[in-house]
Amino acid sequence: MTDSTTVSERPEPPAVADPAGGAPIATPAAIPAAVPDGAPAEARCPFHAGAMAGAPGPGVLAGAGLAPAAAAGPKTMVLTGASRGIGHATVRLFAEAGWRIITCSRQPFDRARCPWEEGPDDHVQVDLNDLRALNLAIVDIKARLGGGPLHALINNAGISPKSPEGGRLSSLTTPVATWMEVLHVNFLAPVLLARGLFDELKAGQGTVVNVTSIVGSRVHPFAGTAYATSKAALACLTREMAHDFAPHGIRVNAIAPGEIKTDILSPDTEARLAPLIPMRRVGSPMEVAKVLHFLCSDAASYVTGEEIHINGGQAL
Repeated sequence: MTDSTTVSERPEPPAVADPAGGAPIATPAAIPAAVPDGAPAEARCPFHAGAMAGAPGPGVLAGAGLAPAAAAGPKTMVLTGASRGIGHATVRLFAEAGWRIITCSRQPFDRARCPWEEGPDDHVQVDLNDLRALNLAIVDIKARLGGGPLHALINNAGISPKSPEGGRLSSLTTPVATWMEVLHVNFLAPVLLARGLFDELKAGQGTVVNVTSIVGSRVHPFAGTAYATSKAALACLTREMAHDFAPHGIRVNAIAPGEIKTDILSPDTEARLAPLIPMRRVGSPMEVAKVLHFLCSDAASYVTGEEIHINGGQAL
């Protein structure tokens, strides 16, 4: 049966009684009034409704990238493990987008490898396995921020020790000292940094991204037991932090890279594992950096407590 009532003739929906016993609740019309065929696109498209009043409509991704942030001044990020691999690519991408990046690594700043202008002035050399050095680094970072907000903290630093022969350290062969070092750097340092920089993150309504790994959910032929355990624990910690930090306007997420072409990748990993990956290749550090960029942007403003897997389908 055809409904002969035109859109413009549809009656206003009746008010619905409030189940709590209050005043009736007006039900909004399900279908908007008809617009003449010759009307401009803004009038016909509900996503452009705000533009008619001079305001951006919901179809406009205001703040989805970094352009709106530039108008309010550059955003600031703290990144650990910045001297190579994923961290190095992340600095390049965010610096090109106008962010100020405070980098942290065990190595001194190397201008030959890191050509960004502000690098030496915003680099903190720190061993994350040293609790005293970590606390001093937090004080240093706060001083560099000068009371200003922090918009992102990326906990990227990680270590994956091997045996003296370069082999995998299992649960039977990993020394206790190695366990402690791996857990301090890969697991404990991220939460200590986030707690130490909490006020700055809250002021910036910032985001924390922890870098976990595909090995946190499966036994890997090259990654050792301590490394895998630390990454699994960091994934769990991400959920806990997301719950605890969310009421303060701070989002906490994780990314779990698979086989990425970095220095931490064993020499024969690519040849052995690439054929087993549905995309038939390993990933690049820049592909990971782009996901980090998304999580630190306003496009991810309602994303928290998630772990995004970047592995070319390896875990399927």
